[in-house]
Amino acid sequence: MHIWKRTISVESLTAVSENTAVPHLGIEFLEVGEDFIRARVPVDKRTQQPYGLLHGGVSVVLAETLGTCGAVCASLEGHRAVGLDINANHIKGTISGWVTGTARPVHIGRTTQVWQIDMHNDAGELTCVSRITLAMLAPR
Repeated sequence: MHIWKRTISVESLTAVSENTAVPHLGIEFLEVGEDFIRARVPVDKRTQQPYGLLHGGVSVVLAETLGTCGAVCASLEGHRAVGLDINANHIKGTISGWVTGTARPVHIGRTTQVWQIDMHNDAGELTCVSRITLAMLAPR
């Protein structure tokens, strides 16, 4: 089921993220499907906490990036998405390689949206599960 109400592609998501935390952390958009967005973040000196693991906050940045991009593209032109609540359950630490997140909607409403983001390491193991609730703001 195609959920997008705006033009969406890896290229458009990359372009809108220029000069933000996204490229600073090395986050790369990988794929846009009928009802999902996928991106990855490297586990390196930019993204590790002092003990060598991917910083939990970086997982949350990846989740919020994917959820917000999804919400905006699943809404009508001119609408904006702002985060109301986000949580993350860190399941398995990652010390190298990439962590890939896939965001899918749980609820797409007129005033709120909820997205779930599942993150996996290069071995396909679940590393983090996050859920974000967004307020959808109508054009001014």
